[in-house]
Amino acid sequence: MVHKPSSPIVVENPWERLSAFTDARIGLGRAGVSLPTSKLLAFQLAHAQAQDAVHCPLDVESLASELTQALGLSDPPLPLHSHAQDRATYLQRPDYGRRLNDKSREQLQQAAASQQRYDLAVVVVDGLSALAVQQNSAPFLSVLYQTLANDATDWELAPLTIVEQGRVAIGDEIGALLNADAVLVMIGERPGLSSPDSLGLYMTWAPEPGLKDDRRNCISNVRPAGLQVEEAARRFFLLLKEARQLKLSGVKLKDRSEDDVLEGESGAIGSTRNFLVAD
Repeated sequence: MVHKPSSPIVVENPWERLSAFTDARIGLGRAGVSLPTSKLLAFQLAHAQAQDAVHCPLDVESLASELTQALGLSDPPLPLHSHAQDRATYLQRPDYGRRLNDKSREQLQQAAASQQRYDLAVVVVDGLSALAVQQNSAPFLSVLYQTLANDATDWELAPLTIVEQGRVAIGDEIGALLNADAVLVMIGERPGLSSPDSLGLYMTWAPEPGLKDDRRNCISNVRPAGLQVEEAARRFFLLLKEARQLKLSGVKLKDRSEDDVLEGESGAIGSTRNFLVAD
């Protein structure tokens, strides 16, 4: 006679059905005092994917070709490199990733020799996830460039650049060298256990080396399973227009798109919602 256990080996968690609405690890259940084997293996896979995202190099040549074709560029993006010579140095010395090496600085100085001013410099940076940059840059920039082209205001864009071993602040130096009023840094964000492909957008008005983080605005989690590129481009475009009007960015330029705000002199609550309000 075969003995049947009185209780199942894996104890299900009633919260598990909520996992259909989130990538968060909830309702995993248990097997004794441990996780079920399938859940443990899924965790280890996600951890490995996050590590790969950090250490895998950016295919600059492939990305440059893709962006040139997708955006219809007359000249390919300029390949640049930070002061960090390799990935190990980049991870150990964050300050090296915030500045260009001498060769890249000279290259930008030559590109900006005409002293032409630009409204926006777009800087694509590998950051902590080359995967995010490789997969999401072209789709996002295709929507953004089309949005800028459709606007009634003319937007003069600086030459597109791609940076290896870079961090967010490297965009300030690039924007300053290119004589740009604003800089957009598109960078691979630190991978999470469910988001190894998350792209971050950082906008700074009047970029220059040495600026603090409070001078930047951030739009995060741009990826197929997160913030869609169309919505990300819409938010950034509104942010950019307001920054140009007010000549500022960062903590003084707040996103209150979800809040009702006072409209007019009467003090009544208006029916419209403001995207940005400057303090």
